[in-house]
Order: sequence, then structure tokens, then C-alpha cells
Amino acid sequence: MALAHVLGVPRIGPNRELKFAQESFWRGDIDEAALRTVASGIRQANWQRQHAAGLDGVTVGDFAFYDPMLNHVALLGCAPARFGLGASFGLADYFQLARGNAACHAMEMTKWFDTNYHYLVPELKPDTQFSLGVDWLFDEVAEAQTAGFKPKPVLIGPLTFLHLAKEKSAGFNRLDLLDRLLPVYAQILARLKAMGVEWVQIDEPILALDLSAEWRSAFERAYHALNSAGMKLLLASYFGPLRENLLVALKLPVAGVHVDCVRGADELAQVIDWLPATRVLSVGVVDGRNIWKTDLAAVLDRFDGLHQRLGDRLWLAPSCSLQHVPVSLANEPRLDPELKNWLAYADEKISELSTLKTAFNGGRQAVAAELAANAAALAARRASARVHDAAVAARLAAVTTVHDARNSGFALRQAEQRARFRLPAFPTTTIGSFPQTPAIRSARARFKQGELSAADYTAAMQREIAHAVARQDALGLDVLVHGEAERNDMVEYFGEQLAGFAFSQNGWVQSYGSRCVKPPIIFGDVSRPAAMTVAWTRYAQSLTAKPMKGMLTGPVTILQWSFVRDDQPRATTALQIALAIRDEVVDLESAGIGIIQIDEPAYREGLPLRQADWAHYLDWASRAFRISASGVADATQIHTHMCYSEFNDILPAIAAMDADVITIETSRSDMELLRGFGDFNYPNEIGPGVYDIHSPRVPDTADMTRLLEKAAQVIAPQNLWVNPDCGLKTRGWAETEAALANMVAAARSLRQQHAAGEWKCNREIV
Repeated sequence: MALAHVLGVPRIGPNRELKFAQESFWRGDIDEAALRTVASGIRQANWQRQHAAGLDGVTVGDFAFYDPMLNHVALLGCAPARFGLGASFGLADYFQLARGNAACHAMEMTKWFDTNYHYLVPELKPDTQFSLGVDWLFDEVAEAQTAGFKPKPVLIGPLTFLHLAKEKSAGFNRLDLLDRLLPVYAQILARLKAMGVEWVQIDEPILALDLSAEWRSAFERAYHALNSAGMKLLLASYFGPLRENLLVALKLPVAGVHVDCVRGADELAQVIDWLPATRVLSVGVVDGRNIWKTDLAAVLDRFDGLHQRLGDRLWLAPSCSLQHVPVSLANEPRLDPELKNWLAYADEKISELSTLKTAFNGGRQAVAAELAANAAALAARRASARVHDAAVAARLAAVTTVHDARNSGFALRQAEQRARFRLPAFPTTTIGSFPQTPAIRSARARFKQGELSAADYTAAMQREIAHAVARQDALGLDVLVHGEAERNDMVEYFGEQLAGFAFSQNGWVQSYGSRCVKPPIIFGDVSRPAAMTVAWTRYAQSLTAKPMKGMLTGPVTILQWSFVRDDQPRATTALQIALAIRDEVVDLESAGIGIIQIDEPAYREGLPLRQADWAHYLDWASRAFRISASGVADATQIHTHMCYSEFNDILPAIAAMDADVITIETSRSDMELLRGFGDFNYPNEIGPGVYDIHSPRVPDTADMTRLLEKAAQVIAPQNLWVNPDCGLKTRGWAETEAALANMVAAARSLRQQHAAGEWKCNREIV
């Protein structure tokens, strides 16, 4: 009998209950007990859905109040010493690690592999100690058992935990801490065994990465140590094929292995050949990263022989945790019925697993109606006239190298732009958005609900734009933005105005902490029917004599932060989006906007996990950006923005994008991320972020000046801009103005030092 399980499910709640409870707790409106009550309700509902679908046990430990990696920092008793916490602490302290406090900046945050989820990066030093910390995992296991469920706890594996952490002291290898870490994992497993737990899922997604021999050999040592706990371990890898790590995984002394058969489909035969005779094989047959229905008949055809061979050693699962998809299509009453019939959110994917399990164990006739409905939906999607646009295909076919290069090289463009804008040294700007106040959100909601006329909505947004422009002028910023009051999300806003996109009502997924996004659905060929931002930006420019930046989202980010059609290569879809953005860039220039920012924060995120696959991606990704940006004159300055990623390994490709100015997030790393740009001798202008906008902490002028002085020792001062890490939509006006005032003061201090010749660039952060 085949079994079925999930690696994890969304933890935000069907209506983002966790988000609203978190934010209420942060404001002091509810206490910790109330927050924990909301969390328990979400977990109980998740377990009940898994149980009702006939899954074999429920997954426990996939819940986090902020982030699973941060949960493990708390579980393993290794919070950064700078916070002054002990091995065990409460939720208020936990949130300080994620959000910072008056004395400490928050832990660094970066992307979880190639997803749009962000995790908190553990900080390790040679003297880092590990010990059992908070009891939350054990409490949740007991909670599930009390409710009558069979729990399968999930842990992030010790190798993945160390690999994704960061060494905060020079001269040591974080892998040297493994022997110090393993005894704590063994204690965790022993305690779970004492609670009556049979299986523990232990996630090691780094097995989908290029690993050195040192890291590969560490797996054998680690899992022989963990095996001594006598617990059945399901080793889970996902996000890609195992390749040269396949034998590493299959030779480990574990009771089962999970493999991603969506992204790693081609190596299934190898897995089967090398699978030990008693080992459970969990196969990820449902895509945990996208929202299209699974071809159930194809899965049954492909795995029927394996089921006959393995029996109850075959476990059916999604490819990865379902946290990357929305909760349930039941929350989508207004979604287009035709499109809705093509989709599967988390609940529907669990139902797909249930159908597959029944078909394998009871025969296809037992679920004939479900299989017929699935086949009909897939056929309808393939035949739909809404998917393909001949005009888009013809335009893309006509694109040549003429369309993906600026008229002149950067040096000539820079001279023209400096003559045009006459900005001071260390020019100040922001990344684009300003606080989205309750009044802004209310006006947008009333407009969408038909309670506010188009004219009244336009007037309301123009008032907000005028307010933002006036405040920037008063602060003394050099290059202004309109504040994006009219925008709900940097991707959703554009997708709503592009052909080939559809939008959910409640298709929310977690990006980090309480931040949730509602990715657009790209179901067909993409084009731009009309201008999207020109009127708002032109109005903002009319309010000031200073340069006003046009603000756009780039093609790769729109692609990465959407649920993308899977019936054509992602590169093709990206180039279609690039042409649509190019039209907007040209129209902004025609409207008199001389500085245009095309944000690409997801550029690094889209990089394949294996280096052998990088060249193809970087070729089409950088080309997509250049196509979007290269339709303008030399005197028009193109900016881009990237954040919360490691850039150093792809700097040649970033340079190949040929943006005149790039702004990046660097404050959480204390400018460490900038070192690579200096070593690479990055040729164009750059704005390293000088304060963390994801923290309520307002840094003082001295702190920002110190960061800028470090930056100016790496990047030629004449090429440096001054800006925050990211957009300011999540902050309040009081802290925003305070921080920007300090930032402008820091820039002025740098100008005075530079004019006095007090230091020179030596390309080494000190």
C-alpha cells in the first residue's frame, strides 16, 4: 500500500491570521498568550486537513512564528551573543532577533535557495555553543498527539543549518562546529523518540547544491552519529536533482529518502537502482512551487511499476513544502472559473495526493471521476484560445541584438547624464516606495470595491503623491520618487495591467515574517495594452524641479515573483515581459522623465542552484533587462535595485546588465556585500544601502556615515549614491523621516570629507 504525506504546509492561515496576530503583538494590542492561541488554531486546522485527506500522519515543526531557520536558532540555543539572550527565551526576544532593537540590528536575511522566501541567517563564531533551547517543537508534537494525530516532526538538517549560516569571525570554517552541533540534534531525536514519535523528517536541501568534497564527506559522519538515536529518519532533499550527491544521500544510514521528482525527474531511474532494499522512497510528484494542476494520469503511468515493486515503501508527496503556494482555492470566489479549473493550491495538492494514493492502492476505478475531471481540466487549458497571442510571438521573433544594447558605452552616457542632472557628490535618493498609510490602503480598497469613483481615487492618490514629494523636498533629497501610493505590490501592480496575467483574491504566500505577497498568475502570452505609470510619474515631476525617478519592476522579478506558465520555457516568458517594460520605459522618457529605475531584486534568486546551469540563465536574464532598458537616449539614466541576496558570484552578469546605477542592500551585512563589487572593480555607479528598512530601528547619522566611509574605501567616491536598503512602504512616516534626515546629513558629511580630500578609495573594507 502506497502512503502519502506532505513535507510542510502554509503557516500563515487561510486568511493570513498569523500575519495580523503577529503585527498586533508587535504593536502591543495582544499578549503572547493570544498570539499562541492563533498559532495553535492554524496548526490544528492544518493537521485536520491532512488527516481528513487520508495522509499518513501529520507534519509537525513546519510552523514558525517568523522563520524556520530562526526557529532552529532558538531550538539549538545559538542566538547571536550580541543580543544577550540565554539558551531559552520568549517570543518577544525571538522577534527581536528578526526585527532588531534599539541596541542591535536584526539578523541578516537572504533568499531561501531559489525561492522568494527569505530566511534569517544564523551567525556563527569559533566559540559558538549549542544546547537545547526553546521547547516549542516538543510542545507542538504533544499538541498534535493530544488532538489525536500521528506527528511526523520536521527538522532542518545539521549540514543545511551550518551551510546556510554565516561565519562572523575570520579564519574559521563553520563546518568545524559540526561535532559540537550533532550531540544537540541527537538529544532532540532522543526526546522525540521518548515522546513516541516514529518518523522524523530531516531536511537537507543543500544536497541539491554543488558541494565540496569536505561537505559531502561530512554527511556520512553526521548521519552515522544521528543514527545512534534509534529514530527512523526520512532524509529530504528538494528544489532540484541530487546529481553527484545522489550516492551520498542513498548510502546514509537513514530509514527513508525523499527526492524531488518534479525538478529532478531525469534521475529517478538512478535513485531506484541505488535504493537499498529496505529503504522508504518518498517521491515528490506534485509540484510544490507552482499552482498548476498535476497530470494525475501521467503520475500513475510513471510510478505504477515502482508501486508494484516497493509497496508501502513508496510514499507520495509534493516535491517540497507547500509553503510556497497559497492555502486553498476555496478562498477564491471571484477567480475566473476557466482559469480556476486549471489550478491547485495547497489544499488541492493535498487532495491530488489523496487521489493518487487511492488510485495506486484501490485501482483507478476507485477515483474515476476525479481522474476524468483532472484530464478534462488539463485538456481545456491546452486548447484555450486565451493562452497564445500571435502578435506577441511575431514581435519576439523580430528582436535582434540591436534591441538589447544602449547607444553608447557607460563612460559616454555618464558624462551626458552628469551634464544633464548636475547632482552633488554622493547624491541621495530612495528606492521607490513611501509608507502605505491606512488612508492609502482604505482608498485603494474602496476604489476596488466600487465605493470610490475613478476621479475621486485619482485625486486621493495625487494628494498622497504631493505629500511624498513635498516631504522629500523638505528633507533635501536629490533625486525624488512619487512614493507609489497607488501600488498594491511591485509585481501585482504591473501584472494587473499586462495581458496574459490573472489575479487571485486570496492567493497569499509568505515572503518573510508577517510579509505576505499575492503572486500574479502568468497563464498566457504577455503584452502591454496601455501605459501603466506615466500619468502618475508625470504628475509627480510637475511638483518639483528636482529629477523624478520613474519606478518600474524588471522582467526577471516579475517572472520570479509570479506563478509562471509551465507550457513554454521561462526565458520566452521573460523576454515577452521585457518588451512590455521596454514600451513603458520609452513612454516615460517621452513624458520627460530622465531617470528610470527598473527593479530586479529577484535577479539573483532566479539563478539555478547548480553552477553548470548558470550560463544559460544569466544570458537570457541579463538580455531581458537590457531589452527593457535600452530603448532610451544616452542622457536618460537607468537605475536598477537588488536586495537580500549574495551577488558576488554573478558580478560579471550584473555588470552585463549595464544599468547606469545599481542600488543594493548592504546594511545588515555592515557593507560586507559591497566587498565583491570593489574587488570586481564594478564599472558603473552604485548605491549601497545605509540603513535597514525592515527594522523599526532608526540609525543615527554617525552610523550611516561610518557605513558610507567603508563604502567609499571600496567604490570610487564619485560613483557612490546614498540610499536606504529597500523601499519604505512598510514603515511609518515618523521613523521614515527621521531615518532619511539622518541619511541626508550623512551624505553631506561625506561631501565635506571628500571635498577636503581626507580619504581615498583603496578598495578594501576595513
